[in-house]
Amino acid sequence: MASREKFEVSVHTSPGPTSGTFSHLWLSLIGSQGETPPTRVNEGECHLLPGSTCPVLVQTDSSLGRLVLVRLRLEVQTGFPNLDWHCSHVEVRRQHERPGSRPEDAETQVFHCDRWLQTGDGDMELRSGKLCLLMDETEDKLKQQRHEQLTHRQKLIRWCVFVDGAPHCVDMNTLSELGPNLSFSRTSQQLNVHYLKGFTGRVQAWTSFSELEAMFVHSGHNNDIAKKVRGHWKDDWYFGQQCVNGSNPLLLRQIRLLPPHLSVTPDMLRPFLPEGSSLERELQTGHIYLLDYEVLDGVPANVVNGRQTFVSAPLCLLHLNQQQQLVPIAIQLQQTPGPETPVFLPSDPGCDWLLAKIWVRSADFQYHQLISHYLRTHMMAELFCVATLRQLPDVHPLHQLLMPHVRPSLQINLQARTLLLAADGLFDKMVGCGLKAIPVVLSRASKGIRYRSLCVPEDLSDRGVDKLPQSYYAQDALRVWRALHRFVVSWVDLYYHADSDAQRDPELQHWLDDINTHGFTRSAGFPRVFNSKAEVSTYVTMIIYTCSAQHAAVNFSQLDFALWTPNCPPAMMRPPPQVKGAVTEEDIVSFLPYVNTSCRVLLVLTQLSQLAADFVPLCHYKEAVFRDDAHRRLLEEVQAELEMISEDISERNSHLELPYPYLCPRLIDNSVNI
Repeated sequence: MASREKFEVSVHTSPGPTSGTFSHLWLSLIGSQGETPPTRVNEGECHLLPGSTCPVLVQTDSSLGRLVLVRLRLEVQTGFPNLDWHCSHVEVRRQHERPGSRPEDAETQVFHCDRWLQTGDGDMELRSGKLCLLMDETEDKLKQQRHEQLTHRQKLIRWCVFVDGAPHCVDMNTLSELGPNLSFSRTSQQLNVHYLKGFTGRVQAWTSFSELEAMFVHSGHNNDIAKKVRGHWKDDWYFGQQCVNGSNPLLLRQIRLLPPHLSVTPDMLRPFLPEGSSLERELQTGHIYLLDYEVLDGVPANVVNGRQTFVSAPLCLLHLNQQQQLVPIAIQLQQTPGPETPVFLPSDPGCDWLLAKIWVRSADFQYHQLISHYLRTHMMAELFCVATLRQLPDVHPLHQLLMPHVRPSLQINLQARTLLLAADGLFDKMVGCGLKAIPVVLSRASKGIRYRSLCVPEDLSDRGVDKLPQSYYAQDALRVWRALHRFVVSWVDLYYHADSDAQRDPELQHWLDDINTHGFTRSAGFPRVFNSKAEVSTYVTMIIYTCSAQHAAVNFSQLDFALWTPNCPPAMMRPPPQVKGAVTEEDIVSFLPYVNTSCRVLLVLTQLSQLAADFVPLCHYKEAVFRDDAHRRLLEEVQAELEMISEDISERNSHLELPYPYLCPRLIDNSVNI
């Protein structure tokens, strides 16, 4: 007859002030040879209080075999509130009741939970032991548990189309549908928006640059970068600087051939090139760069404050001059050349040239917000999050590595779709690209996304900006990418010992297939299957970088460059000029968005550009799995490398008139959570 067994179980409630519950908790132990009936945990004087430990004794008449799972289930207590419960972990101490057994023979297993349980969840099963791949599971019950977890999740987490042709999102419309484990609370910093709020009721045009200046002095007096922007925004060299170190460093590219629809000639540009050189020579030596906003061509412009706004799709040619400055040398404000689409040049009257640059900056605002920011970080993060939840079980090592980086995107994107991108939201009421333009722009831009464009070394090299002088975004992005890549390679090596392990991991391959099915076309160059560990490591690095560093670069910079409204107008109130020589300084102000529009946009950008008071820096993790010895060693290595990068960036910035702080790892949030 099999020996009886006794289990001393302790159930640990997390310490948060709302972690406890009045509900009854039932517990079962599941072994390879059987399981125990449910046992009530919180009886008598034992309550599931925040930070508490509830002991319970479980005895069996026969051996359970190897203990593999702990099953928990909450049941509402009649007459008491139905409160969620946050379980930290369950410890099980096993004692064999056989002759000669001693207390020190007891085995203790820890079953981590670190999540909220609800009465409507039904049974929740916790595992003991380390992360592992499906092929490394030794118990059929554990294989079954992986499968059942994914089956359950796929019923709850479904795909939905937000915009045809763009990456899909989660099929939910309210935060309550997310549940407590996929939602979060954010502790925001106290912000002084008193001066901006005072203007939000003024539905009038700005009367002069002096009036803009007065608003800026009060709202931007504590923002050193914004003050530098205001001081240099008219300078051609600073216009070029913003293309590489501004809030949208993702569009500029080196060209060897002129776009056929850019109506310039070599003679037209000769005065702006080095003496004795030519346009052809400057093209071939890699000194000519292009901003092309073709994705905005013909999109329907919004109506703001009852007035029609205007959106252009400029082409802007820039030259890397002998002073190693990137300066604009030609601007065409529409994609189709013709008599009513003049090419503006630095030699044109000052107001003409300035207005042409303002039009480019306004187009850049639309491109930055919808493409570089929302599409390339927010929508990507949600795509990766939904696929991870649906295809990688909790015990999969890549699930645990990725979720801290992607989980918050579900909540923040739901809020974006209901507050910013919906009727009466920011884009509907205040931005040139309104509700009719959003699906057009996102669909077009999605077709242009390539895998290489999301991988930093390839993207910078393909665009020819990796060696541009004073391109601090490129320098910092490469260093952060390489640190992340080394970390991910080491993580992958812990679990995939050969390329064949990646090839034979069905969960991994299903995950990739889910992302491709709901995200990218075959022509986009994304891997269709993983054939090697190296491919897995690069792909995972791309995800972590996109959701952390890339988002930091395009999000936390936006207020600095937009606070001086003429530098980044969210809308333009008059059509692009069709002739030269007809613009005065007073005319330029009349192109800018109304006072209320300008300030309401800045209010939103102020909120979006602030790190949370409780933000988690890049590669810092709160989850228990990262305290495992092997994982902790990897974390210590990558955190030390990122700290060194932070020190180097801080030292460099201390000597710069125009610092670039946005990819300092100390300031990079681990995820897209704003």
